Amino acid sequence: MSDTLTDVSEKSASRTGRRQPRLAFEGRLMAPGVILLAALSIVPFLAIIWMNFSQVRLLGGVATSWVGLDNWARFFSDLDMAANWLRTGAFFVLTVGLEMVGGVVLALCLWRVVRGRNLVLSLLLLPMFVAPVVVGLLGRFLTDSTFGLYAWLLRGTGYTGDILGGKYSAFAAVVAMDVWEWTPLIALITLAGLSSVPLSVREAASIDGASGAQSLRHIVLPSISNVLLVALLIRSMDAIRYFDIIWVTTNGGPADATKTVPVRLYETAFRFFDLGYAATIGLVMLAVSIAIARIFVRLLDQKGLTR
Repeated sequence: MSDTLTDVSEKSASRTGRRQPRLAFEGRLMAPGVILLAALSIVPFLAIIWMNFSQVRLLGGVATSWVGLDNWARFFSDLDMAANWLRTGAFFVLTVGLEMVGGVVLALCLWRVVRGRNLVLSLLLLPMFVAPVVVGLLGRFLTDSTFGLYAWLLRGTGYTGDILGGKYSAFAAVVAMDVWEWTPLIALITLAGLSSVPLSVREAASIDGASGAQSLRHIVLPSISNVLLVALLIRSMDAIRYFDIIWVTTNGGPADATKTVPVRLYETAFRFFDLGYAATIGLVMLAVSIAIARIFVRLLDQKGLTR
């Protein structure tokens, strides 16, 4: 029966003399843009792979010489690079963790606001629309030991040191700047998830005698867990490669206290012009970012959100 249907379809196709196009009309319209985007992505990526196995010289024109795995051997034996990865991990955990906690708390508070919610939300979202470079400059002026507002407030508590001049205080300052800027994003995403929590379920829990904390733990948070996972994915992808605020405020100092891997990559490529080693660092950063994204995608897939 199936052979008969196949023969009939082939005969009908031969009679009409038409073939189905390989690309639909929409596909042909999108093809130039897709090809351009692919070229802009693939060509630099292939160049980085080539530079990764080469020594790049810029004097007298660009020239490369094959060095094999020397850059990789240098990477795995670089103790300063290991310290940079530890700082990046600490920056990642602190910023993402504080932003998630702060964003959820702010969203829960806004969720209870009835009047003036839009006004409060608009004011809350203002830091998110400020460029990171501007946030870094603002933070540098506010923490200046001579005329900075925060430095003046800390002097009232007995702290007389330079905030950006101390190893631990500088690291805490750049973390606080990042948290101040991106916590509103988590709050906005969480608030959108809270608006989808069924009112009937919360009312039923209240009738059954559930307290506010019990409703939050067993009803609200499980209902928005998928939204929180997406927010965590978005911030994780950005925090692992964060550069702007650190470079504007401390340049990775003092004494490399805030030098994360993106800062080290920038210095290696554009200050010391060691492009081969910088390509190796960039490829490792790419692999780490893909691994983190893969973990979140797997979690989303387990929850059925990728289908």
